[in-house]
Amino acid sequence: MMSQAFYTGISGIQNNSIGIDVIANNIANISTVGFRGYNTEFASLFGDAITNSNASNDTIGAGVRVQTSMIKSQGVLALSDRSTDLAILGDGWFGVQAKGKPVYTRDGSFTFDSNSDLVTNDGYYVLGTVGGNISKDNILTSQINQLPLSNIDNQQKLRFPKTLTFPPQPSKKVQFFANLGVGKDPITVGSTVVDPKNNNNNLSLLFKRNAVQTPPGSQYSVIATTKSADGTKLYDTKTGIVNFDAAGSLINTSLTTIDNNGVQVAIDLGSNFNGITAINRPYAPGSSKADGTIGGDLVGYNVNKNAEVIATFTNGRQSSVGKIAVYHFRNEQSLDRVNGTRFKESPNSGKARFYTDANGKNINGVDVLNYKLEGSNITLTSGLTELITLQRAYDANSKSISTADQMIKKALDM
Repeated sequence: MMSQAFYTGISGIQNNSIGIDVIANNIANISTVGFRGYNTEFASLFGDAITNSNASNDTIGAGVRVQTSMIKSQGVLALSDRSTDLAILGDGWFGVQAKGKPVYTRDGSFTFDSNSDLVTNDGYYVLGTVGGNISKDNILTSQINQLPLSNIDNQQKLRFPKTLTFPPQPSKKVQFFANLGVGKDPITVGSTVVDPKNNNNNLSLLFKRNAVQTPPGSQYSVIATTKSADGTKLYDTKTGIVNFDAAGSLINTSLTTIDNNGVQVAIDLGSNFNGITAINRPYAPGSSKADGTIGGDLVGYNVNKNAEVIATFTNGRQSSVGKIAVYHFRNEQSLDRVNGTRFKESPNSGKARFYTDANGKNINGVDVLNYKLEGSNITLTSGLTELITLQRAYDANSKSISTADQMIKKALDM
């Protein structure tokens, strides 16, 4: 029995020492971004059963064993001044990779390096879905508002060119709105239209009431012209007739399209009372609405709250060019810690996976907050409390060894 007391005490010292190391590591990383702490869980080793006079079974313990489990609670969110600093609100992990298999982290301290690669502070590449809307000569091929995640095996390093061009989108259609009314003649309504060479040109319509009218409606002639913004170049001139009914509602027009430095632009005067009208009221300035976009150069990349990498251009346009992936595990508490805030898959954690929506499409499944970082999920007060508890247990086991040693000495002396 006395030798068993030695083994029990030694077991307690060893396992409480492990527990102290775990809690000390937690406390040391209170200020570490994305740190996940561990709890210690103790259980008795098998002991010898004894029977007392009351016929109830008791056991003489044979020591303890310890195991650790990850703490899953959310860390405190702190504000940041970079849109590339991200925090996951809920379960999930960012995937980062240098060489070999990816590792997973809650630390969203990301930035764009000199090559416009999205990386961690120590150079690990952030994994996600690339939009595929950038050509080899660094031209944006399509404007994407929201990018879905590709298959989990197709996630890759989020690399983006340092220079990127938003190509001009020539105007294809212009809608005009005005009331020709009474009291002013002729009337001009204009619009800015984009040509294929990335120029903003002027498209103007000159309406003039015909000298000879055919009741009950009214008739106007219209001259359309397209010119350069400074007026020095004339690209095209078209004429037509516009007919209105007695109430001033547009019936029809013969003016349909006009050339804008190499591209045909459809002229939409509307219908009925939506567009160009000739109501018997005083003239008011008209307006227009044209499609098309002037080209622009890259201003920079940012990350929005949907974890999408957004390219912003000098023409004010934006487009998603990539999406940061959020990985999930069936048992994330069994992930193996690689170092600090990084973990890898284990047999008990299961393979990394994505959540899916009702249509079976891959989604992050959680909110990703930009301009925020998740701090450690360990507080100093709880860490110190656990440390004191384990230290006292360590001392108690140490005393049990000393007591067993004294008992053996007395037995030998006898």
